[in-house]
Amino acid sequence: MIDYVYKAKDRSTGQIVSANVKADSPQAAAKLLNDQNLFAFEITPKGENKYLEKLGLAGRIKAKDKVIFSRQLSTLISAGLPLAKALRTVEEQISSQKLKDVIGSVIASVEGGSSLSAAFAQHPKVFNEIYVALVAAGETSGTLDKALERIATQQEKDAAIMSKIRGAFVYPIIVLVLIFGVMVLMLTTVVPEVAKLYKDLGKELPLITQILVWISEFFKNFWWIIIIAIIPGVIALRNLLSHESMKYRIDKLKLTAPLFGVLFRKVYMARFARTMNTLLATGIPMLQAMDTVKRAVGNRLVAEDIDRAITKVKGGKSLSEGLEGSEYFLKLVPQMSKIGEESGAIDDMLGRTATYYENEVDEAVKNLSTTLEPILMVVLGVIVISVIAAVLGPVYTLVGSGDLNSIK
Repeated sequence: MIDYVYKAKDRSTGQIVSANVKADSPQAAAKLLNDQNLFAFEITPKGENKYLEKLGLAGRIKAKDKVIFSRQLSTLISAGLPLAKALRTVEEQISSQKLKDVIGSVIASVEGGSSLSAAFAQHPKVFNEIYVALVAAGETSGTLDKALERIATQQEKDAAIMSKIRGAFVYPIIVLVLIFGVMVLMLTTVVPEVAKLYKDLGKELPLITQILVWISEFFKNFWWIIIIAIIPGVIALRNLLSHESMKYRIDKLKLTAPLFGVLFRKVYMARFARTMNTLLATGIPMLQAMDTVKRAVGNRLVAEDIDRAITKVKGGKSLSEGLEGSEYFLKLVPQMSKIGEESGAIDDMLGRTATYYENEVDEAVKNLSTTLEPILMVVLGVIVISVIAAVLGPVYTLVGSGDLNSIK
């Protein structure tokens, strides 16, 4: 049996209770609680590793798994299966245990009388605001299957963009690892030999070589400190990056950094346009769609621009007028929005805008890789040559002075 943590509403008193229950599955746990006159709206497995959770390594659900889930559920609902049965069928096909547990909790909530969107809303780390809003709109309009299909498409597009972004950073990371490897090799093998040579001759090392020797000795004698410090260091870094002020600075850097700034702007334009297209096509009102995108766009400065546009739209302006003059929105977005407003097909025009920027991101990633390659090779060369000069320069000095002849 598995130990589950649950939150439930006591049907007799209306109070919210939270405790543990042992059961074979989330559905079994929900049945046990139902027999106790409790309506469970959240059931999750107990005891995830807190350190792994802080490192971001625990309980991750791949975007691919969520896409498959959404698409399969859409197909089954379209085929006429009752919601609970469709959810159970999809749950059996899921390979991710974490997602399986979440879906089990969703099934328990649905069987307890909750709507699907409300059940999804209990798991915000898995189903974000956009997901819940689209499902709610699908429930209201009676087009839940189409809403889930749109969600799957949205997730695929977003995952493709992020995959391209990660790909752009692969080469720089490889070069940095190579630089670090060369440094460690020189510090642990060559530098100690040069230091020993100077010591035997009673000569004083140049300052830069002395610094390298000190670093080499630290690595040799205190390597265990570095290993022990890695995990708390990563946790401390994550805590630092989790501060709101730091997140704001990072978001601004993404939009203004040389080389990367243009790329990230196009990413956010594609995300804004694609998400707005999906929300509006599902029947969600303009202001509600903008408010949802504002919280899901992934950049605080872009979100501020959207917030200012919302204020203008509330005052009677159109979307295109609301976005005009925005500091971080590229001009094509309000231009295409205006064409969509005039033609009565704004969702379609936003979809075209998203496709344009998705293609632009692909091209920008290729250009970025082409630009970074020679720059990084020059940096690598400068660092390696500097280290070699610091290590071998003193040896050449000894050879030139004839001091090496005194060594027997």
